[in-house]
Amino acid sequence: MKRIIFLITAIYIFSMSNESFSQEKPGYNNLSREEAQVILKKGTEYPFTGKFEKFTGKGTYICKQCGAALFYSDSKFDASCGWPSFDDEIKGAVSRMPDVDGARTEIECANCGAHLGHVFLGEGFTAKNTRHCVNSVSLDFVAAKLEPGRYGTAIFAGGCFWGVEYFMQKAPGVISVTSGYTGGSVKNPSYREVCTGTTGHAEAVKIIYDPTKTTYDKLLRLFLEIHDPTQSGGQGPDIGDQYRSEIFYLNDAQKASAEKDLKLLQDKGIKTVTAVTKAGEFYNAEDYHQDYYFKNGHVPYCHAYTKRF
Repeated sequence: MKRIIFLITAIYIFSMSNESFSQEKPGYNNLSREEAQVILKKGTEYPFTGKFEKFTGKGTYICKQCGAALFYSDSKFDASCGWPSFDDEIKGAVSRMPDVDGARTEIECANCGAHLGHVFLGEGFTAKNTRHCVNSVSLDFVAAKLEPGRYGTAIFAGGCFWGVEYFMQKAPGVISVTSGYTGGSVKNPSYREVCTGTTGHAEAVKIIYDPTKTTYDKLLRLFLEIHDPTQSGGQGPDIGDQYRSEIFYLNDAQKASAEKDLKLLQDKGIKTVTAVTKAGEFYNAEDYHQDYYFKNGHVPYCHAYTKRF
């Protein structure tokens, strides 16, 4: 059976071109060139290179472009084919259609049409006899079991991520908050590496929210009110570039909202230093950093709510 799989996947690889893309769609996340090549141009990442190929976290895989919930982790299995494999999809989340090669069946996000990969039947890997072969680059992951539907993502850095996480987790409409590192040049950095201040990363949080219960604008304003956006190079007693104030936007609407609110604060005489930066790769922090204050029964030492709007 594995011989058949590798024969199939041998024709499944397309080279990445050097073409650049202007692929932004209103309300959807902006894509990097590599993401656009797969998601919009229906290319394929190289086997055994995707970050979710051997990933075993428990939760929900969502569409990288629009945030729709696609697959639950309990449907994931190891097919040894080089790409994440799922034997079932969330009902109504994935569309199937004949591939242009005439031999395979393509799968797309039913909400936004993002190319995910292909589906193969009758291979005998699991009792469901189905393998959704999906590009990691088409996916994001949430450490929670989401209901079917579309979810929003926000990424903020404002000092120690424990404090930002604490306030964001308590906000209405927030599904999950993950502490991590972003904005740097080192892949998969450790906390020890980030603390040296040499990797370029900021301690940040990735927030998944239900857009029927809250909005990006509400979360943005909360972020700007729970830390000091006027402090440069740190937050409270935590000093260092990794504790900087920064908004990492995922689409043009988020960028516009960030610039608008920062200008409102400036117009009020609040001299903000918060940077607005296009989001890049987000790396989850070590497990002991997640839900830190809730696990330890403490409260933040350098974050507090201050009404500014």
